[in-house]
Amino acid sequence: MATWNGQDYVQRYLGGAWNLLHPIETYVFGDRDDQHWEPDFAGYGRTFPHPFSTIDPLSYENDPYFTTFLTVSPAGDEITADFAKTLITAEGLGADEVTDYLSISFSATGYIGHFFGPSSLEFEDNLLQLDRTLANLFAFVDAEIGLERTLIVLSADHGTPEAPGYLRELGELGGYVAPDLWDTAAAIERIRERFGVSGKLVEGYDHPYLNLADQALDIEGVDPVELQTAIADELVALDGVAYAVPSARLREGSVPDNALTRAVLNNYNPDRSGDNYVVFNPGWFISDFDGLSVTVTHGSPWRYDTYYVPIIFAGPGLTPQRVSRRVHTVDVATTLSAVVGTRLPDGAVGEVLREVAGH
Repeated sequence: MATWNGQDYVQRYLGGAWNLLHPIETYVFGDRDDQHWEPDFAGYGRTFPHPFSTIDPLSYENDPYFTTFLTVSPAGDEITADFAKTLITAEGLGADEVTDYLSISFSATGYIGHFFGPSSLEFEDNLLQLDRTLANLFAFVDAEIGLERTLIVLSADHGTPEAPGYLRELGELGGYVAPDLWDTAAAIERIRERFGVSGKLVEGYDHPYLNLADQALDIEGVDPVELQTAIADELVALDGVAYAVPSARLREGSVPDNALTRAVLNNYNPDRSGDNYVVFNPGWFISDFDGLSVTVTHGSPWRYDTYYVPIIFAGPGLTPQRVSRRVHTVDVATTLSAVVGTRLPDGAVGEVLREVAGH
């Protein structure tokens, strides 16, 4: 790690920019390079080329967004792949008969999706460049280890929703929710009057949970569960909110049994979750991601987030096929355990995929 960092690999991107891999007229979204809902974050721009250095093209020491711009471009994955190659060599992966495991997160696709949405020229070009980055990495693995001795798994931790602006162009509903304004909403004012809350009622929103102020939960004579329930009932009247449920009900398991609530329960942790779980309408999002204004976010129980997640296995002995039944990302760990002949991880809940493990 120290040796690789000492090379200052990112230095090569100073003064550079994210340019299209191919002529713009060859892209599906080539005529959509400037969509009005895309943010122009800190000079990165809404159109190609996207500059990496917006302050000093000779040094990134005083440029607070240089490395951020790299991650919101194919360069982020190129850098990750280069480090992966260094790691493979330095650690001697695949050098003996003991199975080695390497997990790599190519995260640029997610960041670019947040800023520009999946139906954008940026997203399309990134996939083309990611394909090239992966091909280069696999060629390296083939030369160093041999692909005939390597099992490759490609997947993601969630799907990708469309941007509200794009949805509205198609005549569909979509928009943004502003939880920061909920404490002054008329619905919340009614709760404040009903329960005698004189001060702040809503402490904040940490997606997907609404957190209530401690002073509101500590009012003498007020049942916290009753307060949470009343707020949940009012939240569904707000723009963009489809469903809200008190954490107390999730803890008790006293919610209807359906696909939506099962997904909500999968997210709930009694030691870490907030006071009310909130589900936005499909196509509605908060526009904040780690403090940055973005086009689209994820983290919902809807199909575009939870169902449409690819899982690809490639390796020796596998028969090429497409599996149409529903599988889950948690099936990857159990399947890998079966392939290498180890016991399943203690916390594993997935199924072994017979198409890969052969049994």
